[in-house]
Amino acid sequence: MRCPKCGCQEDKVIDSRASREGATIRRRRECSQCRHRFTTYEEVEHEGLMVRKRDGRHEEFSREKLLSGIRKACQKRPVSPKAMEDLVDHIVATVTAKFESEVPGEFVGTLVMDGLREIDSVAYVRFASVYRRFNEATDFVQEVQKLEAMQ
Repeated sequence: MRCPKCGCQEDKVIDSRASREGATIRRRRECSQCRHRFTTYEEVEHEGLMVRKRDGRHEEFSREKLLSGIRKACQKRPVSPKAMEDLVDHIVATVTAKFESEVPGEFVGTLVMDGLREIDSVAYVRFASVYRRFNEATDFVQEVQKLEAMQ
């Protein structure tokens, strides 16, 4: 692991503990050269799990891309980073438990929308507008009316 301060590759692990309900391992490290302390996270890589997109393309399933989309939907909303991380953890666990090599993009999108609906209705509508490709203002109005009918 390269030190973020000086670039040295020699360090020692000071502390290790499970994080995110055992999904990752948090390691506290200290650089041998400059003594700078930094944190790294280690998690299981789900190799080979591909997402089948609407147009038939395949793309590697990415936790980071999933989190990025959720963060964009929740931008400037009162949603904690922990709530977003928890939602991503839930989606990753559900997808990896149910699929081994290929997951339909619609399945992932539905999980995200269901999760965001529970967390924040504005974030849900933002995500739905991109995911469902809203073209007109009436599309937004219809989605908000559906959301209000559910509550």
